[in-house]
Amino acid sequence: MPSGFPNSNRVAIVGASSLRGKELKLVLEERNFPTDEIILLDASVMAGTLTEAGGEPTFIRQLEEDSFDKVRFAFFAGIPADTERNWQAAQAAGATVIDLTGVLAASGKATAWIPSLTSLIPPKPAARANGSPHKIAYSSPASPVVITCTLAAGLAKLSPRTSAAMLFPPVSERDQAGIDELETQTTNLLSFRPIEQAIFDTQVAFNLLSRYGDESKPSLESTRAAIARDVAQYLAGRAPVPAIQLVQTPVFYGYAFAAYAEFAAPPALEQLAAAFRNLGVKIAGPEDPAPTNISVAGESEIQLAPIQADPNVAPGAWLWGVADNLRLATTNAVRIAEELLAKAAAA
Repeated sequence: MPSGFPNSNRVAIVGASSLRGKELKLVLEERNFPTDEIILLDASVMAGTLTEAGGEPTFIRQLEEDSFDKVRFAFFAGIPADTERNWQAAQAAGATVIDLTGVLAASGKATAWIPSLTSLIPPKPAARANGSPHKIAYSSPASPVVITCTLAAGLAKLSPRTSAAMLFPPVSERDQAGIDELETQTTNLLSFRPIEQAIFDTQVAFNLLSRYGDESKPSLESTRAAIARDVAQYLAGRAPVPAIQLVQTPVFYGYAFAAYAEFAAPPALEQLAAAFRNLGVKIAGPEDPAPTNISVAGESEIQLAPIQADPNVAPGAWLWGVADNLRLATTNAVRIAEELLAKAAAA
């Protein structure tokens, strides 16, 4: 039965054992999201795992037919297959679906939303998901999409002639399996032992990669194509779309990036910095250390070093930044729910 109860404030996290699922639970708790209960759901292999929510011990529950009963928000943070199999059941039960896996946006079944950019680039209207006259499914874009769209929105203030973003994904973008493989490879290489490469199909430890091994799925090329597609769809002609390249780095957490923009005339760097601050980006002062993968751990916003002019190309400017990839993605998802609650309260 659909819940439809206005005072039902239960939240469900599908994929609760994933890195995103664990981080999402922390963000909900730290932001004091108004919920009566956080229900942790996952595949049968993880069901029964003891954890905690809201400071109280709880168990990860198996996904079942009635898992979404009286749930107001259903976050999908695990694998795409779980989203595809269960999002309609969540919606039929009356829950608002917020997908972090990207599968619903890619198939046109959800509207992507980056709340921090709403003033400049509001989410595009979408058809009612699943044919429902009442519910829309939402997609919270992946961290590289949030980063690149934020770069495009900030740079648009000064109308760049061209722009490019070099993205440096950490292995945690491949969930715990990526973490485990980098850790094992590092240990084995230092001990002169053969390395495991089930995830990347090549050596990622002590290495930079422009592509993975042939057996790695998804490939780095397909990941880049998906990011480029999602960025172009979100910007939809409302801001210049940057060129995008990916280089896999041997780091566990933190999504680093370098961006270049060229303008018709030398840019006013402080004006450019102000445009980014207005989007919630934190910019280091001239005497502050530049952000790093370590320094942004646990931080919710994108952080930039001071913007620099190119030494040879007068109209060119460089940006260096980092974001906690798990925290950025999950905070964006929670902000979608917060915005929807605020709209409902104002209606």
